[in-house]
Amino acid sequence: MFSYFWPIALVVLSNTVYQVCSKSVPGDLNPFASLTVTYLVGAVASVILYHVLYRGGSLVKEFGHLNWAPFVLGFVVVGLEVGFIFAYRAGWQVSAAAVVQSGFLAISLLAVGTLFYHEPLTASKVIGIALCIIGLVFINR
Repeated sequence: MFSYFWPIALVVLSNTVYQVCSKSVPGDLNPFASLTVTYLVGAVASVILYHVLYRGGSLVKEFGHLNWAPFVLGFVVVGLEVGFIFAYRAGWQVSAAAVVQSGFLAISLLAVGTLFYHEPLTASKVIGIALCIIGLVFINR
């Protein structure tokens, strides 16, 4: 049971700290300079964690398994990061920006799951979409 829930707990904790950090980027700092430091720290942390958690592994050998996804993910992550930084600079509240984004994301991923991964679109999911939309209306009032 723990192995099922700990990744989600990590995502929630990390996303909470992420939102606070994104909102705290100084307004006079170019967002891309900030992201350069962010990704350098992330790269160093990834290399260290790889070697700590996978002793005896070869990071260079792992690179042989790469496909298009990590490269596109790099660009997408920049979009996510800079999007939140600019949203907070535009005046979005930390209590609203992530929630609004998550509501629209849930709706978008339901469509992606249904169209590209053939996941079933059930009545409860349609009700969930409706509740997301209602929630977005209330949050933005």
